[in-house]
Amino acid sequence: MTDYPTPELDTLRFLLYEVQDRLAYITLNRPAKRNALSANVVTELKQAFEQAEADDNVKVIILRAAGDVFCAGADLKYLQELQENTYQENLADSTHLMQLFHQIYTGKKLVIGQVQGHALAGGCGLAALCDITFAVPEAKFGYTEVKIGFLPAVVSVFLLRRIGEARTKQLLLSGDTITAQQALDYGLITFIAEKDKLAETVRTYALRLARENSGHSIEITKEILARLPELALEDGLRYAAERNAAARASDDCRRGIAAFLNKEKIDW
Repeated sequence: MTDYPTPELDTLRFLLYEVQDRLAYITLNRPAKRNALSANVVTELKQAFEQAEADDNVKVIILRAAGDVFCAGADLKYLQELQENTYQENLADSTHLMQLFHQIYTGKKLVIGQVQGHALAGGCGLAALCDITFAVPEAKFGYTEVKIGFLPAVVSVFLLRRIGEARTKQLLLSGDTITAQQALDYGLITFIAEKDKLAETVRTYALRLARENSGHSIEITKEILARLPELALEDGLRYAAERNAAARASDDCRRGIAAFLNKEKIDW
């Protein structure tokens, strides 16, 4: 087992970063602040995801948090500071968050969310951006921005894709929180696991996917799924056919099919 922090990230103040058995763990580490988001936290998240994407020793990224709350959204001090910003300063800050969300959503590697507590506002956005999200039964989810006169603008782009217009309107316009079971029913999260089993359940699942699935196939499948919603039906089918044809010539496909035909077990 490898277990190491990355030298490029050894000055992190708000996160922890480590790699174990091809799994990169990015941990929100401000439990006293309920792992709230700020410009500095967003900067470190961007750095950590960039490092994980570039590390050939990493197959799966796990986003998790320390303490009892996954992420309570924006830091209160941070929100107060935004009141003094000019429009251009606020646009730069909003773009900063948008870039992080886009980075997570379009990354090449599988991202698993490990939600051990409440995920609200921007924190709920982080949980919903993950490709696959595990949560404990006690966790609450919600986009509460409208209750303080704010907007869940950036996350709405991704939420529409994930759960559709009706549920997105329900969550964003009401500002209500929902249970983990409701989040599962809506498609906001993927699995529920008991708190004392969450970490091991996520690790076991991530290791299985890292071992059994081609990294190249995961990357291209994620690319296809991100691209298809913006294409018309005929264009989408043409694009899918082209990606299918190109995949057949890849080394991973040749290796995988050869192993299948020879009844051999392949370890990716």
